[in-house]
Amino acid sequence: MNDMKAMARPFLTLYAMALVMAILARIGLAVAGGTGVLAFDYISASGVPILDVICSILTGSAFVAFLFAAGLALVVSTAGPVLYGALAARGEGRPRPATAFLWGWATALVAIVCLVVVVLGILSAVQVGSMSSKLPGLPVIVLGVIAFAAFLGTLLGAASMVVCACVARARAGHSLGTSLVAAAAGCGAVVMLLTVGTFSALNVATVSLPVLGGWAAADLVVNVALLFGSAALIRKLEGTPAPKASVPVQPKAALS
Repeated sequence: MNDMKAMARPFLTLYAMALVMAILARIGLAVAGGTGVLAFDYISASGVPILDVICSILTGSAFVAFLFAAGLALVVSTAGPVLYGALAARGEGRPRPATAFLWGWATALVAIVCLVVVVLGILSAVQVGSMSSKLPGLPVIVLGVIAFAAFLGTLLGAASMVVCACVARARAGHSLGTSLVAAAAGCGAVVMLLTVGTFSALNVATVSLPVLGGWAAADLVVNVALLFGSAALIRKLEGTPAPKASVPVQPKAALS
């Protein structure tokens, strides 16, 4: 029973962060639906090419397999920042923006590869051939994946540094659980709004490159700001002396 009590706070923190993400996702869907970014009646929806293609391909068992593939990619992407923060907390490396970005880039690339490996197994030869005829050559696809992984790497790198900043706050005397939940709520709200905006520029019949580029630039600016802002906060907290444990004052009689 003592083990259960010792583990209760970390698990409750995890559950609180999950609920925060669920609420933010629900808000994001409401905003997307209210502004016409998403059309929830896919059968009658028009001018939504990405969702039309996905929904026409993902039916039955293929849909279930894609859910697994997407879940695997998300798990890898989430585990990367957690692992980075844990290694930094154990002293196996200092949290730095450069290493956080590079490991975030690598994590995003592995997540995309895992997604592609599973997805290629749920598509028929006809579907693969049809998609291949509409895509550029393999070198261009590889370079595009690497560039997109670098774009996601800024987000994962920022998440890694935010986790390390929460750990630094805990060492300075603050609650780690509260810091993590607050970071999930604050940073998650910003990412949610940027995701809705970026998807709104992408999920249209005719993509406007200036609009899409503007949203992508905003994403990068925010990610880099979180990356280096967290690093600055860590340096500030490391320069703050840790709170000392209170020493009980002994009565004068005992000191005489």
